[in-house]
Amino acid sequence: MEIRPFRAYRFAPDVVGNSGDCIAPPYDVIGPELQETLYQRNEYNIVRVIKGKTQADDDDSNNQYTRAAKALTSWIESGALKQDQEEAIYGYVQDFELAGTHSTRLSFIALSKIEAFGKTVKPHEEIMKKPMEDRLNLKRATKGRFGLVYMLYRDEQGIAEKRIEKAMVTDPLVDFTDLEDVRHRLYTIGSQTDQAAIVSMMADKSCIIADGHHRYTTGIQFAKELNTPAAQYQMAAFANTCQEGLVVLATHRLVGNVEAFDTGSLLASLATDFSLTEWTFQDPDGKQKALQAMLAEMKSRFDQGQSVFGIYTGKGSFYAATLTDRRSMKAVAAEQSDAWCQLDVSILHKLILERSLGIDGEKLAQGGYVTYVKDTPSAIDDSVDRVDRGQQQAAFFTNPVRMEQLIAVTDAGERMPQKSTYFYPKMFTGLTIQKL
Repeated sequence: MEIRPFRAYRFAPDVVGNSGDCIAPPYDVIGPELQETLYQRNEYNIVRVIKGKTQADDDDSNNQYTRAAKALTSWIESGALKQDQEEAIYGYVQDFELAGTHSTRLSFIALSKIEAFGKTVKPHEEIMKKPMEDRLNLKRATKGRFGLVYMLYRDEQGIAEKRIEKAMVTDPLVDFTDLEDVRHRLYTIGSQTDQAAIVSMMADKSCIIADGHHRYTTGIQFAKELNTPAAQYQMAAFANTCQEGLVVLATHRLVGNVEAFDTGSLLASLATDFSLTEWTFQDPDGKQKALQAMLAEMKSRFDQGQSVFGIYTGKGSFYAATLTDRRSMKAVAAEQSDAWCQLDVSILHKLILERSLGIDGEKLAQGGYVTYVKDTPSAIDDSVDRVDRGQQQAAFFTNPVRMEQLIAVTDAGERMPQKSTYFYPKMFTGLTIQKL
């Protein structure tokens, strides 16, 4: 992987105030409520560029992308965004707590030479058409890159981490705690010696894209369109898989709009390949106990290396469905590797969503049938509530993908189903900006 330092554009505190108020989560996790919160937080918040509001009278000459370009230009002209004087690699430190355990994840931000997917750059999950069009339109309008492509590499010596820790004795460029109590800090790795050590370390590394598949894929396309030297490099954040702060959470599925959906028929269709355990309830207290029993069963099976899913359809019961015969996957996915067939999300998509509910790849691409829910602290309760309110027909709860599974699938040259992983915490947007 060829990487290089760069002169990033960053928000200038003397103009914008607290630059932490100008950064935002990735565009794909910003819903209408959070969008409004970010709009109100600071007039220079990057949400105005990466996920601007749409208007009823939008047309080809006035829309969210043209407004993003105007905002970016005006911010640079006013000095709200300033380009660093010297090239740097940037240390990105995130402190967070999960299930009572405090963790720190270290990564560095640099430019990477854009390459077609293959031995050096490996995608791990499928992408969707609509986000692709959206990100490409934004790049065309702004000639900029804002969100970080999150890359994973392996280095047992921890060469980059040592340089990041060295930089952490200085004052951070950004120090901000987000709404999920994740602390984000940005540091300059300005020493040419330290930069050279990181560049050299990465020279023979291959990387897996953990997050930002749409950003990288549109980066390939836009590099061809623009055809300039600068466009051949993509801003990215790199994290070492050898560090303890690397956390992967699950992404659950909510299902709706399935014609003639019936809980009994669903369970009957699963009986051939899954063993089913049921927890019934009669009142709110019993409901919580049943839910917790299902989650405990899922964790126990996960720890034993089994594939299991939690199911809730709002009929007074929670279920755990445990796969009993892994050979079932080869009958429906004979062209896929063993590594792919052993993924819980692959089993969920092929044996349950597709075979039992008729939600095949075409329907997934159309949208409207499956909603993806990242495993935040309230995700499971919120999903149960949406089923109870009749907003969704069923909730399917999953365990997270193991890191060794992700590596095995990408080494086989395959991609997981879309939204298979949730790398926590998210890499925020607007810490550094690459302007072409």
